[in-house]
Amino acid sequence: MEPNVVDHTSMWSLISNASLVVQLVMLTLVAASVTSWIMIFQRSNMMRSAKKALENFEERFWSGIDLSKLYRQAGSNPDPDSGVEQIFRAGFKEFSRLRQQSGVDPDAVMEGVSRAMRVAISREEEKLETSLPFLATVGSTSPYIGLFGTVWGIMNSFRGLATVQQATLATVAPGIAEALIATAIGLFAAIPAVIAYNRFAARSETLIGRYYTFADEFQAILHRKVHASDD
Repeated sequence: MEPNVVDHTSMWSLISNASLVVQLVMLTLVAASVTSWIMIFQRSNMMRSAKKALENFEERFWSGIDLSKLYRQAGSNPDPDSGVEQIFRAGFKEFSRLRQQSGVDPDAVMEGVSRAMRVAISREEEKLETSLPFLATVGSTSPYIGLFGTVWGIMNSFRGLATVQQATLATVAPGIAEALIATAIGLFAAIPAVIAYNRFAARSETLIGRYYTFADEFQAILHRKVHASDD
């Protein structure tokens, strides 16, 4: 019966026997991958909530409800996930404030409303684009970081051959295998990050486009209202 032999080609054995630099590269890539997945789940839930909140608010807005009543409802029970609600509140608040001032030109009122909603949209855009730069960085740099670990590991493997009288495949293979693991981990970190970045960037752009559409429609309603009251 043959004695138990430690498998030096197992994944864990290759990682544990790698050089310190390669291990640091692997640890960095694993940390980046874990952080990316956490951000992916957070962004996914946030985007889903923002889209649902947008649809719910637009349904209430176009139901024929009085704008003042809708503003009071939104103020008494604000939805932090509803970007369109924040835009509506910013625009209607500025509209009400300027209308209460005497002698304010209707065009000046609409200019103030437009400016307030643009600021609100910019804030929502910043919220939607949070974490996207990190995902883009992980997606673009992880393969190169993994490649650096691979090159370093292969370089050390060939340097170790200088002390061996006869080089065989069994001598070289473990060192090359442990070096290639760094590239594999780099790709494992990069691919989901790139897919998530493209997905979230597209969904963010769609939401921002709908915010601008709502702002234009809301501004048109206020424009008719402010001019009708002056006639």
